[in-house]
Amino acid sequence: MNAVLQSALEADAPGEARDCFHCGLPVPAGSDFSLTVDGEIRGFCCPGCRAVAAAIIDAGLGDYYRHRTEKAGAPPDPAAALDALALYDSEQVQRSFVHVTPGNLREASLMLEGIVCAACVWLSERHVQALPGVVSFAVNYSTHRARVRWDQSRISLSAILRAITEIGYRAHPFDPGRQEAVFRKERDRALRRLAVAGLGMMQVMMIAVALWLGHGVPGQEDMMQFLRWVAMLVAAPVVFYAGAGFFVSAWRDLRRRRLGMDVPVALAIGSTFFASVWATVTGHPEHVYFESVTMFVFFLLTGRYLEMAARQRAGQATESLGRLLPAVATRVGDDGDEEVPVTELLPGDRVRIRPGAPVPADGVVLSGTSSVDESLLTGESLPRRRATGDALVGGTVNVESPLVMRVAKVGQDTVLSSIQRLLARAQTEKPPMALLAERGTGGFVAAVLLLTLVTGLVWWLWVDPARAFWVMVTMLVVSCPCALALATPAAITAATGALTGRGLLTARGQALEHLAGITDVVFDKTGTLTEGRLSLRKVAVLGEVDEAGCLEYARILEAGSEHPVGRVFQRVGSSGGPSSVEAAREVRAHPGRGMEGVIRGRRLRIGAPDFVRELGPDTQADPRLARLAEQWPHGGHVVLGDDQGLLAAFVLEDRTRPDALEAVAGLKARGITVHLFSGDAPAAVSFLARQLGIEDARGGLSPADKLTALEALQSAGRTVAMVGDGVNDAPVLSKAHVSVAMAGGTQLAQSGADMILYRDQPGVLPAGLDKARETVAVIRQNIRWAIGYNALALPVAAAGLLTPWLAALGMSLSSLLVVVNALRLRDSR
Repeated sequence: MNAVLQSALEADAPGEARDCFHCGLPVPAGSDFSLTVDGEIRGFCCPGCRAVAAAIIDAGLGDYYRHRTEKAGAPPDPAAALDALALYDSEQVQRSFVHVTPGNLREASLMLEGIVCAACVWLSERHVQALPGVVSFAVNYSTHRARVRWDQSRISLSAILRAITEIGYRAHPFDPGRQEAVFRKERDRALRRLAVAGLGMMQVMMIAVALWLGHGVPGQEDMMQFLRWVAMLVAAPVVFYAGAGFFVSAWRDLRRRRLGMDVPVALAIGSTFFASVWATVTGHPEHVYFESVTMFVFFLLTGRYLEMAARQRAGQATESLGRLLPAVATRVGDDGDEEVPVTELLPGDRVRIRPGAPVPADGVVLSGTSSVDESLLTGESLPRRRATGDALVGGTVNVESPLVMRVAKVGQDTVLSSIQRLLARAQTEKPPMALLAERGTGGFVAAVLLLTLVTGLVWWLWVDPARAFWVMVTMLVVSCPCALALATPAAITAATGALTGRGLLTARGQALEHLAGITDVVFDKTGTLTEGRLSLRKVAVLGEVDEAGCLEYARILEAGSEHPVGRVFQRVGSSGGPSSVEAAREVRAHPGRGMEGVIRGRRLRIGAPDFVRELGPDTQADPRLARLAEQWPHGGHVVLGDDQGLLAAFVLEDRTRPDALEAVAGLKARGITVHLFSGDAPAAVSFLARQLGIEDARGGLSPADKLTALEALQSAGRTVAMVGDGVNDAPVLSKAHVSVAMAGGTQLAQSGADMILYRDQPGVLPAGLDKARETVAVIRQNIRWAIGYNALALPVAAAGLLTPWLAALGMSLSSLLVVVNALRLRDSR
């Protein structure tokens, strides 16, 4: 059978070298690898290409071969590739790039090699999404980066990668170094095309000058015709190599029955060139415009190269974060220090961080005191002091002295990885304004094509038939809606990068647009406007033991407690009194009341006043406690006593965040109404509200009460942003128009939030609001400019007042202006 098929192939093309139907490489003489595709017998260069084609056809994805614009590269060696894929199922390997999401799903960022056109994206997405257990798979064509989510109980990562390999592509975990290589390759290709266009344009322009000067000179007709032929030959590589991208993009859109922005451009370039060729061949020198076609290819490519460079710079925020982590770390073991790859670190490992070295993972300082530079991650300009017990974030830099750290989180569980995931998601999601611009692009192109046709007929029938064609070409060039398509994504990408530098992470693309329109902000109290951690504000001595001794008694009694009150006294250092290494005996915890124990023969209690007074001779309320409650109505009160009476009273308070007042004042100055909804005691909520200048403060609210209060605001026509941190805030965060979660809050609150304050600084919110409003303003400016430019330029072109090259220059400058205007948003001040 194979011999028959081979004979048929040879009969179809006797004596001709054949190319592989899949990859385009030459088919070796005498090979018999063939397959019927779309009813035709196709030849392949090797078993790998034939197997890939068979997998594509068997999966019902034969449209790939009809839609593709370039041949695929040769597939990887199947045996070597498939053997290596099994390594990615290792839990140890996956720690470095796989994130476990709520619902026990897994998510990873991959890079795809072999993507050559949009049809490759279409094929890979549909092929992988059809696999059982794959929840989502999306490929970014511009970066060749894919995000995949899957159910580990139904499919393994190696099976997903194997499925990608089967259709001729290579997938591997995302690597910022390879991403930079992709960007570099894109820049190099664009520069080569731009260089060909520039050199060709200069040569054709010199020839055009000679043609202009020699026009009509007797005896020079043959030389002029020769120069026109030379100009045609020089212009050909400019059109068919440098300008190939316009034709590929236009053809792809037309095959999908879409009218993209490159359709009118390709029509203009192609029609101008072939009309000039026809005029040269038939001897009509007045209609030769090789200089015009080379000029507007050059101007178009220049504009798009600048746009590409700006897009890559604005989109590098995510990739630059990935470069903060070191490749190796110094792990401290029983046998000494050893250098290990960061990917081999496990929670609980001890790591030594030398001065000047980056922190390899999230963890806690075990020993040492130093300053840590967090500027690359948080934007904080000054290093922060870190000592025993303080948290360290992977990617920051140890400045002064050695530190030993215990690793707490590695791989995709670190703060740095979560920031990368959310930022990538925000920059790929499309806000409503972007979707509107995209939907409008196709209709705009259709309207332009129709208007161009009508204008051409008018010129042909009633004005000047000789100029009708060039008026149509000018209209096609001048009307390219590149600026309209770039108006929104360029602004969103630049703004999200700027806000990330300030500590406000945009997790969803539409968040900025919604934030710009808010009228009200609702704050939770604990962990949002306050630090969410009790601190000792006042000690009132009530007995014969001095303050230092009372604090030491309290610390010893609470030494083993996990209660938040106990942690307050555990942080209090000793400065006298009993020995700091002494332990209490007969320690008993009374849930909801306090702690009891014996220290140096003295039975003590710490906790609620009624509980402590039961130990002493006087069970009556102490008037000193009443006066203390009047002075500190917003704080919690804990007392210490023995069998002789009360020794001390402690006022505990959740400390207000240093920038909370700045946040509230900044929002109010911008016309925003601020509310405080909390489940804490009404007295404490009212006190904080008075401190911060919040008029609407409600305490003692359950999660359902918070939700009802927020819905009441929305029913009154208010646009509400909610800022919270806890599990009880999750329903309200999901209901708000814009939700902002604190980075120190729960995973549940963060997973549903539109934005995250990953430095836990609410004072950033006013600047975030300003940036959101500026972003929307820039988008509107860009859209108005894009529409206004076309509204002005089209009539001018229709009137015959523009030449094609001037139209190309105007269109390129219009697109460049939109990008430059958007890049103003990169300023993170």
